[in-house]
Amino acid sequence: MVSRFRHVALVGKYQAQGIGGVLLDIAHFFDRRGIEVSLDADTALATGITDFPALKPAQLGERCDLAVVVGGDGTMLGTARQFAVHGVPLIGINQGRLGFITDISVNQFAQALEPMIDGDFVEERRTMLEGKVWRDGRSIFESFAVNDIVVSRGGTASMVELKIDIGDEFVANLRADGLILGSPTGSTAYALSAGGPILHPSIAGWVLVPIAPHDLSNRPIVLPDSVDTVIEIVAGREISVNFDMQTLASLLHGDRVVIRRSPHGVRFLHPLGWSYYATLRRKLHWHSGTS
Repeated sequence: MVSRFRHVALVGKYQAQGIGGVLLDIAHFFDRRGIEVSLDADTALATGITDFPALKPAQLGERCDLAVVVGGDGTMLGTARQFAVHGVPLIGINQGRLGFITDISVNQFAQALEPMIDGDFVEERRTMLEGKVWRDGRSIFESFAVNDIVVSRGGTASMVELKIDIGDEFVANLRADGLILGSPTGSTAYALSAGGPILHPSIAGWVLVPIAPHDLSNRPIVLPDSVDTVIEIVAGREISVNFDMQTLASLLHGDRVVIRRSPHGVRFLHPLGWSYYATLRRKLHWHSGTS
């Protein structure tokens, strides 16, 4: 059977010990099946792999029709932001504990990938956040986030005060350590540890989760993703905004973070039989106590 894919991009968590050998094994797996392989330039440089072409992310996005990411969920998040604009689907291979979005064990990559390259897979689409920071009427920073956008105080600073508008409506003034706006993907990340609900990936919504609010009546809320969410800095010091842990520091009073649903989404490919609920059971230990 002819492969469904022609050219695969290979991206690795190149800081991980021993990743070079694993990346080469996966690259040769595709090469033997007649699929062109290119490595992410930073991955190739850090691992010393010269057997295959090395390209920048933008070049990979333009030329490749599949990306295989070797590492954890953090590596996948960074890659997803870069490739989403190109519509390239991603497969996640994890060297350690299986993640929420990197769900193939490195020890089983060949068995998992063999049917997938012939078209036998489950495709899942995830929404992304798009945010801009506005100051004095102009945008000073913008980025995408797969998981969440977080406005928070510095490590030694006191609480921040934030004004929250949803669409054209004022919602609340919040005093807290910070505020998380998470996608369904991010609902199982920082937002979950701060007490937020889990959103199924098919739900067209966000979770808005206060971090250690001053008033205990400030509770997490699920919002539609069809309108803008605006977070304005009212008071506080050493305030920053994080896009999937990419930080813009030193927000000023009056700065506004405007967040909306990105026109681009992330495409994940999973082996046949993959289940979102099975992933939750495994990662959150919901099977504990069962026979």
